[in-house]
Amino acid sequence: MRAARRIGDVQAPIIPIIGEWIRRNPGTISLGQGIVSYGPPPEALAALRSFPGTADDHRYGPVEGSPDLIDAIQHKLALENGFAPGSDRRVVVTAGSNMAFVNAVLAVTDPGDEVILQAPFYFNHDMAIVIAGCRTVAVATDDQYQLRLDAIRAAITPRTRAVVTISPNNPTGAVYPESALRAVNRLCAEHGLYHVHDEAYEYFTYGDAMHFSPGAIAGGATHTISLYSLSKTYGMASWRVGYMVIPAHLFEAVNKIQDTNLICPPVVSQAVACAAIRAGSAYCRERVLELAEIRPAVLEAFARVADICAVPRPDGAFYCLIRVKTTMDPLALVERLVVEHRVAAVPGTAFGLADGCYLRVSYGALDKDTVAEGISRLVSGLRAIVG
Repeated sequence: MRAARRIGDVQAPIIPIIGEWIRRNPGTISLGQGIVSYGPPPEALAALRSFPGTADDHRYGPVEGSPDLIDAIQHKLALENGFAPGSDRRVVVTAGSNMAFVNAVLAVTDPGDEVILQAPFYFNHDMAIVIAGCRTVAVATDDQYQLRLDAIRAAITPRTRAVVTISPNNPTGAVYPESALRAVNRLCAEHGLYHVHDEAYEYFTYGDAMHFSPGAIAGGATHTISLYSLSKTYGMASWRVGYMVIPAHLFEAVNKIQDTNLICPPVVSQAVACAAIRAGSAYCRERVLELAEIRPAVLEAFARVADICAVPRPDGAFYCLIRVKTTMDPLALVERLVVEHRVAAVPGTAFGLADGCYLRVSYGALDKDTVAEGISRLVSGLRAIVG
């Protein structure tokens, strides 16, 4: 007896591995997991206190999500993202945007097909593609972690079904300009591919960086799949609520997948999510301002060790992806940082970076003083270990 071979090909989740090292080394500051420090807005918690309202709240809801939440999402998309789903596309509420991505992959691929990811990529995207029996084609970004259109074009084969982009990006913090996303969307249209765009960090931009939704591109409704999450924006990671906007012709396929896997999104989570979205994005934007105060200190600390690591400037999310000038195995480096210096990061190998030593550093889950202490430990640790 054995597990399926395709599951054996899936990379092991890295966060639980690092989490075990942290548990074994009390006092470790984690700059690893990509979560925020705050919880849902008061309006969302008030909705929780009034749940359940009727006996129907204990029964299955619509597979695609509650009408109230879908209405709130459609209003938000029209107001903030520049497009309003109608007869040409549908909103589907999911148990987080990871599930939305799995839905998308299963809906548009057959076993053996290929999906193009930008390297470094988000590890759960790669895992979902392999679980579906498909192949990840990783296309390297440039030295500032920006898209390389010619490289994406060169990677397209007869088995390619989709091109995936994430902006603001996990794990790099890069924000892709509107022109680059329009170019990718146009390339997908030319080749009959889906453009899957993950916008989980849509409000997390700094300085002059601007977020752009490819769903707003005229003529793109038939091949653009947009993914969103409330985990970061509204501090609702444990509630597992996200949503996807899909071409109408994919609705039946996604409906089958979600009905089999979930039946319906949790009704209580949807009630809280609806109240959060109706309260508005100002709640998240205020917290992004707090992160904007932390970010310069993080970048200044890394600037002091520029001789041993390079940090392309991140303009979004709450990550830095640092290139450490060492031949050490990145996972071994992370373990030494935890054991010897009580600070944790995530190795770049989890994001498809096999050439060189990279670490993803997250500063979104901690208060300002704890971030400062964690970064201080990390910088000191790198200096002690690497040189």
